[in-house]
Amino acid sequence: MTASSEQKREPLRIANCSGFYGDRLSAPMELLNGGSIDVLTGDYLAELTMFLLHKSRKREGGVGYATTFLTQMEEILGTCVDRGVKVVTNAGGLDPRGLAERISQLSSRLGLDIDVTYIEGDDILDQLANLQSRGEPMLNLDTGIALSPSDGLPLTANAYLGAWTITEALAGGADVVVTGRVTDASLVVGPAAWHFGWGRCAWDQLAGAVAVGHVIECGTQATGGNYPFFWEVPGIEHLGFPIAEVHEDGSAVITKHPGTGGLVSAGTITAQLLYEIASPRYANPDVVADFSTIQLEQVGQDRVLIRGATGYPPPERLKVAVVLDGGWRNAMTFVLTGLDVSAKADAVMRSLELSLGGKERFGRFEHRLLRTDRRDALTNEAATAELRVTVTDTDPVVVGRAFSRCATELTLSSVPGIFLTTPPR
Repeated sequence: MTASSEQKREPLRIANCSGFYGDRLSAPMELLNGGSIDVLTGDYLAELTMFLLHKSRKREGGVGYATTFLTQMEEILGTCVDRGVKVVTNAGGLDPRGLAERISQLSSRLGLDIDVTYIEGDDILDQLANLQSRGEPMLNLDTGIALSPSDGLPLTANAYLGAWTITEALAGGADVVVTGRVTDASLVVGPAAWHFGWGRCAWDQLAGAVAVGHVIECGTQATGGNYPFFWEVPGIEHLGFPIAEVHEDGSAVITKHPGTGGLVSAGTITAQLLYEIASPRYANPDVVADFSTIQLEQVGQDRVLIRGATGYPPPERLKVAVVLDGGWRNAMTFVLTGLDVSAKADAVMRSLELSLGGKERFGRFEHRLLRTDRRDALTNEAATAELRVTVTDTDPVVVGRAFSRCATELTLSSVPGIFLTTPPR
C-alpha cells in the first residue's frame, strides 16, 4: 500500500499478543474476540530466549523457533484470514524459515490460502571470525571490552534488524510475516510504514512508531503489569493486552479492549516508556527516537494519546546479541537459623572453601546471604536466613563434584553468557 499526499489513511489498529516466549497462550484469541484489529504482533524473543532456542534446536528433533506460536496460530489463523488481519512476529527465532514452513503446512491443513513470508539475515555467527580478523573489536555495550576467545564459545550471534523488510513483505502481499531477531519495535514500525507509505527518511513518523512499539512490545506491561502503583490497576489478575491505534503522523492512542483487566493511563504508559532504555535518545536500526519530546494525554477511559517523538537518522552500526557457552553452574543453599547469622555465614564459607580446595578451582565462585530472619522471632521459620553459594566452570565434572560432600539438593545446569556488541551495518 502507498499513501498519496491528498489521501489520509485511517488509523492502523495494532495489537500485541506476546511479550515473551511463554506468555499467555490465549492472548491472540482474546484480542481477536475482543474487538476489531488490523495487525496482530507477537514478541517472543529476548537475549536469554536465543540461548533457550539454541538448546531446543540441539535436541534430537528439536527446533529453533517458538513452538507456542504454532499452537496459537492453529486456533486463530482462519479468523485472521476471514477478517483480513495481518500477523507479524519474531517467533522465528533461530529458524524463521522452519517456522514459516510449518505455518504454511498448517494453513494447507486448515484449507486456507495465505502468503507466509519469512525474513532472515540476522544470524551472523559464521561471520564473527571474519569481522574480527578485519579489525572489528566487537565491543561489549556495557563494559567496552572486546569479545575474545576467553569469553567462551559463541553459540549464537544475531544482529537486531530493522523494520523495512517487514514493510516490503506486507507490500508484497504477505498475510503472515515471520522474522528472526529484529528489534521489538520493528514489529510495529514495519506495518505502520507499510500502511501509511512512509519513506525511509520520515524520521518523526518513524520515531513515533518506535515509541509506540516500545510501549506495547512487552504485552500487558503497558496495561498495568509494569506499573509501580499496582493497587490502582483493576483486574490485575488477568490483564488485557495492549492495542495501538497508530496515526499517519506517527502518533497513536494506546488502549485495550473494553471489559478486559488492566489500566491504560499516563502513568502506566510512562512506566513502560522508561523501561529498558539507556537514554532518552533510543537508537533503533531505522531511526533514533528522542523520547524526551514525547507528550502523553489521557483522551478517554483506557485511552492515552502518545505523540511528539522526534526522529533522527539511525546509527551506522547494529547491535548484536552473542550468546556464549558460559560453562556449567552448580548451586546450593545453606539454611542458617537463630542468632549471629553473619558470623555463622562467615564460618560456613571458611569451612566450604577449605573443603573445596579453594575458590580458585572454579571459573567463578559467588555467595549471597539473604537476610530473611527477624530479631526475636516467634517461629523457627522467621529466624531463618539463607546462604546461597554458586560455582561456575567450563568443566562439568569439577562443578558437579563441588558440593558432593555436603548434604544438599544438587542443581547442575548449563548457562549462557550474553554479549551485546555493535559491528558495522
